[in-house]
Amino acid sequence: MLSLVPTPIGNIGDMSLRAIEVLGEADTLLCEDTRITKKLLHILKERYPFFTPKENQEFISLHSHNEKHFIEKLEPSFFESNVVYVSDAGMPGISDPGQMLVNYCIENGISYDILPGANALLTAFVASGFVETRMLFWGFLPHKGKDRAESLNSALNSGFTTILYESPHRLEKLLNELVDEADDREIFLAKELTKRYQKYLRGTASSILKELDGNFKGEWVVVLSASEAQNSSAITQKDILSLDIPKKQQAKLICKITGENPKSCYQRLLDIEN
Repeated sequence: MLSLVPTPIGNIGDMSLRAIEVLGEADTLLCEDTRITKKLLHILKERYPFFTPKENQEFISLHSHNEKHFIEKLEPSFFESNVVYVSDAGMPGISDPGQMLVNYCIENGISYDILPGANALLTAFVASGFVETRMLFWGFLPHKGKDRAESLNSALNSGFTTILYESPHRLEKLLNELVDEADDREIFLAKELTKRYQKYLRGTASSILKELDGNFKGEWVVVLSASEAQNSSAITQKDILSLDIPKKQQAKLICKITGENPKSCYQRLLDIEN
């Protein structure tokens, strides 16, 4: 059998009793990082005297770089013992491995279970206070170039409250991009969720940049409020692009329904044409 077990995103107290029990009964632990999982088990043993893991538990590294190769070599008999997958922090399958393992179990008739638990995206979504409860998880943007610009534009104009993950060394870049593209859009930032230095920030990108004043350290979740203009419009970008009018006029019309920056919208249309 396979069990996917979420681990705390910061506060060890968020570990459920059920998760502790499943970890203790595991014969094999598939780990995003075996060192972090072993440290977690050590902390649990110190904190909870009732936690007594099986002897001779096997620890196997399973991360985004080797997941596909690992699963290609699997045999269904591997799951005849208790197998548990844990990511470093949060819910397996959310920007971490896990889904391919579940799919393998479904295709091979193997029993599996998913334990609920802490994850950063839902915590930040609720903490944002944005009342548009239709939510879209976008994950990480591409690092740079045209792909990043197009991905961010799509996230801004999804019509949903949209959640992004971003690394600390690219957060300033993202905020500056948001200043250029949609500085009137209200956004929410959550830093170091459930940890000692947890911090919430809500406002425009420019106001948050000013408040941070160059301090971008930590793990961040970014929540973009929904674009009301696009939600209420019956006219789509596709409709506008079908009109036989100059690109600049198309860009101006598209900006009316998306809230996009006119200059960047015009450049995006030129890029699409080329």
